Amino acid sequence: MKRILMVLTTLLLCGLLAGAQNSGDKEAPKEPQSQSNASYVIGPDDQLHVSVWKEPDLTNTMPVRADGMISLPLLNDVQAAGLTPMQLAASISEKLKKYITDPHVTVEVTQMNSQRIYVTGEVLHPGAMNRTPDMTVLQALATAGFTQFANTKGIYVLRTEGGKQTKIPVNYKKLVKGDNMQQNVVLKPGDTIVVP
Repeated sequence: MKRILMVLTTLLLCGLLAGAQNSGDKEAPKEPQSQSNASYVIGPDDQLHVSVWKEPDLTNTMPVRADGMISLPLLNDVQAAGLTPMQLAASISEKLKKYITDPHVTVEVTQMNSQRIYVTGEVLHPGAMNRTPDMTVLQALATAGFTQFANTKGIYVLRTEGGKQTKIPVNYKKLVKGDNMQQNVVLKPGDTIVVP
């Protein structure tokens, strides 16, 4: 038993020493990376953190303007809206090649402000809410909460598509029982949940 403990202790110490030595090695990432959802599409009002490896003067956090652009040193305006973080990182890397040898860029969406939905009526937390990928009505209602006067059978989602507004009924009582699950729609940016 003592021998096994000594072997494990030795392995643990070797691992710690190797980790300490490797932490001093700072290699460039092999390709642009993002910590955001790979399928997330950047939109106006989103907050982005653009990091250029070994270039602190080019690393910054900035909002996406209403015109869909961000402003970066050396590059001025760069189109961000409509791209995924990986696509934007690749675009910035390509543009920086005029000024920097082998630039490595990381783009992280720190705030998803373009993906807002709204909750109004008899809820505890009315107003704008950031929509997470694949967020459903049930998830949004769980975050918003209900007042004691909420009519949970008369909830509806207002959605505008192609200039036309549609009303999608949601019966919360049936949803939580597992009935009418088709009413647990995936929300789209701009949707408004009304709780009468």
